[in-house]
Amino acid sequence: MTGALPGTGAPAQPPAGGPLVLPAVAAWFRFPKGAAVHLGAVDPTAAGGPRFVDLGPLDVQALLASGALRKADLAARIARGTTMPVPTQFALPVPQPGKILCLAKNYVAHAREFGAEAPPEPIFFAKLPDTLVPHGAPVVLPHWLDTRVDHEAELGLVLGFADPERRGAKYVAAPDAGRLVAGYTLLNDVTARKLQGSDREQKYPWLRSKSFDTFCPVGPFVVPADGFDASDVRITMRVNGVVRQDARTRDMVFPVGAALAAMARCTTLRPGDLVAMGTPEGVGPVVEGDVMEVAIDGLGVLRNPVVRERV
Repeated sequence: MTGALPGTGAPAQPPAGGPLVLPAVAAWFRFPKGAAVHLGAVDPTAAGGPRFVDLGPLDVQALLASGALRKADLAARIARGTTMPVPTQFALPVPQPGKILCLAKNYVAHAREFGAEAPPEPIFFAKLPDTLVPHGAPVVLPHWLDTRVDHEAELGLVLGFADPERRGAKYVAAPDAGRLVAGYTLLNDVTARKLQGSDREQKYPWLRSKSFDTFCPVGPFVVPADGFDASDVRITMRVNGVVRQDARTRDMVFPVGAALAAMARCTTLRPGDLVAMGTPEGVGPVVEGDVMEVAIDGLGVLRNPVVRERV
């Protein structure tokens, strides 16, 4: 993503003063290069310091549908790739996911902070693709929306598995569902909280509160799922450097396998789909000028400023 987001005048790049935080193990990312977008990778453990590699203008969704970008495959691509400078801009890890599915109330304490209990089975909802923005790009508050908007730090899943006949995955048992996950990333499920509450009170669907343009930052890195254990890692949200959310993924009510199995009963899961695994307690409001940082140990930091739409 380059230039400025429509209506904002804000550059789609990391805000000043925010260092790039690397994952603990090799990971992939996408970045703009001239008029194209390339696939890149980083090996943070390379001799002599982290090595960034340009893998070329590859089709990420085709790679995910071939079962590529797992640990061994990524290592082989890094070994034969071309060394590049540290990127200064990032693109979306997956440019056009078919679905963005999100777990609701998947942390007990978060459910209780809104006067509810954790559900007996996974509850999920969707965000629209135009919510997606990469690391560094601004989250844009609509000019007409003057009520509370919240941050929500989440573990993100990038689905990817060999699917030569393009059938996707349906009716998957929980113990087997982990094979559908190609990698882990960071995600911020930005929510128009007051609007969500008023829609609930009127028994309206609350899709719009979750689906304003730019309300789903994701990235910058994707760590192969077969090379990283995300079942018990620290997840935090910082706003202007102050910690607001702080939990561990072991506190999730439904782990990855159970969540995906529930989703696959209702919809076909496909390579390139994104899944957000729910947010812990401590969600709170953001306003123009704030900088949000989702951090997950081993995966890095997702940083996005908040701006107000200009018309």
